Parts: sequence; structure tokens; C-alpha cells
Amino acid sequence: MGTLRVVVVDDSGIFREGLVALLNAAGVEVVEALASTEGLGAAIVLNRPDAVVLDVRLPPTFTDEGVQAAVATRKQNAGVGILLLSTYAEPAWVRRITDRIPQGIGYLIKDRVADVERLVEAIEIVASGGIAIDSAIVHGVVSDQRPGQLSGLTEREIEVLSGIAEGRSNAAIARTLGTSVRTIESHVASILRTLGIPESPDAHRRVLAALAFVQGQHAL
Repeated sequence: MGTLRVVVVDDSGIFREGLVALLNAAGVEVVEALASTEGLGAAIVLNRPDAVVLDVRLPPTFTDEGVQAAVATRKQNAGVGILLLSTYAEPAWVRRITDRIPQGIGYLIKDRVADVERLVEAIEIVASGGIAIDSAIVHGVVSDQRPGQLSGLTEREIEVLSGIAEGRSNAAIARTLGTSVRTIESHVASILRTLGIPESPDAHRRVLAALAFVQGQHAL
């Protein structure tokens, strides 16, 4: 992938300007920065970005305008990745969003923006059709699991699946868990079998596995 091109949408001028500066310094081209969803569709048509980075709560009601804009953007621009930013870790929101946008979607806590490497990684993931969920939300999903959900997975497989939901590569998961990439590959294969995810390109199967994790059920 060449230089990432993104549109940023956030109502806070200070946060928006800071985010633009961070992304530009990291080599990401911010083609437009907006204070609301007004004009977002035109900005996408004009600039053809790889992804849109936007706040969940935007004017005028500051409830779910960002989510509504994300859904509308995906309907009109199937290839544009979407990274939602929020002040809060809200697993229920993530379940709702991934149910409506099953790929090329990410959700990060705003506090993570200072971690530019993770921010850019998340944008790259959603721009390529993957899923990137904030680790705080992933931990919340694990805590919310009820008996019977994701049944059949071992504790270690849940840890690996958590890494997949965060958008981590096998190598990154292996480093975090202190094991080998081959071991992680074995766990991933077992997870996909247990969840009943059919044969397809590996990246797509990982997306389905991440969805199964976030939504707390088998993928099929």
C-alpha cells in the first residue's frame, strides 16, 4: 500500500488539528478535515481516501452521528475503510457497528491516538478490509461473555482470538503471548475450525473470526 489518504471528522478543533498533525508527521496524508459529517460524502467523492477517521458522537445531537455517517459511507463507498474514535470503551456500540459494517471497520479509544504507531496500524487494517478493535473494548467483550458463547475455545485460544479482533498479525500476537508464530498459527487454525468458518482467503477468515468474537457467537 502506498501513502495512506484519509479524511478526518471531529467537532473539537483542538483534537482535530492535533490528529491531523500526528497523522501528517507519520506519513499519512490527511486530504480533508471536517468538524461535522456535513460535506463528508462530497469530500470522499472528491478526494477518494483510503479511510475515514471520525468521532462516534458528532453534531448536532452528539449521540450516534458518527455511526450513522459510517454506515452511510460504507453503503456509498464500499472500498473506504472506517475508523471510529470514542472517548469511551463501549462493547455494545462495537457489536452494533460490526453487525452493520462487517469489514473494513475499526474502533479505538481516543486516548490511544497518542500511540501513533497503533493509530496508523489501525487505519492500514481498515483500509485493507480488516477489523481493528481497541484492546480495552476487547477486554470488555471477554468480560461480557456468557456461558455457551464461543464455546469450545480454550483460554489460550480466546487470547489469540482477542489479538485477531485487535487486528494483530500472528507475529505480533506471538510476541505478546511469548510464544512462536507457528504455535499461534496452530491456535488460529483450531479457532477457525471450532467457529465453523469455511475455507476462504486467510484475511477474510480472520475478519469472520473477529466478528464472531465481538458478537459473542459462532460466525455461522
